[in-house]
Amino acid sequence: MRNQRRNNAYIDASNLYKGAGSLGWRLDYRKFRRWLREKHGVGTAYLFMGYVPSLKYLYKTLQESGFALVLKMTTQDGAGNVKGNVDAELVLWATSDFYEGKYDRAVVVSSDGDFACLVSFLMKRGKLEVVVSPAISAKCSFLIRRTKAPITYLNDIRGHVEEAKNERAPGADGTAAGPLS
Repeated sequence: MRNQRRNNAYIDASNLYKGAGSLGWRLDYRKFRRWLREKHGVGTAYLFMGYVPSLKYLYKTLQESGFALVLKMTTQDGAGNVKGNVDAELVLWATSDFYEGKYDRAVVVSSDGDFACLVSFLMKRGKLEVVVSPAISAKCSFLIRRTKAPITYLNDIRGHVEEAKNERAPGADGTAAGPLS
């Protein structure tokens, strides 16, 4: 049965990537995209991430998996680490899309407490579908948990979204190694 909801997902790519890694398994992005569509009626899944020119293969693979990428220019800190904080962009897009009537409900994918204000905003307006937390319950920000939003923990859906041991993830061949932001 086809899901007729018109929902959007707003995904903090770095939080998702690091969260799955901290759980000790690899996320299959194609399966995750399918799960978002089938379970939560997500038509558009925005993946917010920093832009690193050497990761073009990764970006292409993610787009082919069904994600709409929102890339932010990155900088480097004093130690040479890439920085591409996308929090403001994610909140702005979700809020703007709300006011423009672009979705029925939103799925927010992050464990970061910086998004608690967005979660509260959406809940007050009856527009939050669910928060998908890449972290275990104890590591999901208290700021998000205290909103009383419905939360699905990534580890609880592992069987639906884990990369099979014999599958190759984007970057597994070394062409797109590195963090997502």
